Amino acid sequence: MLLSRRLKNAGVPMAKHNIWDEPKAAAFVRSVADGNETVPTVVIGEQALVNPSAKQVINTLQTT
Repeated sequence: MLLSRRLKNAGVPMAKHNIWDEPKAAAFVRSVADGNETVPTVVIGEQALVNPSAKQVINTLQTT
């Protein structure tokens, strides 16, 4: 929730997926998080960030 709030305050648009309700989303998260269901996992283009800070997300957006 903290990441979501910080990104919203920074004006970063996002789409959220509930991995407990969406098996495909859960499978994707496991595929990029060493088999774990670690949230938040953020996808920017082809890059997945597992449990990133808002600063990491914003920096990645700026360099993508």
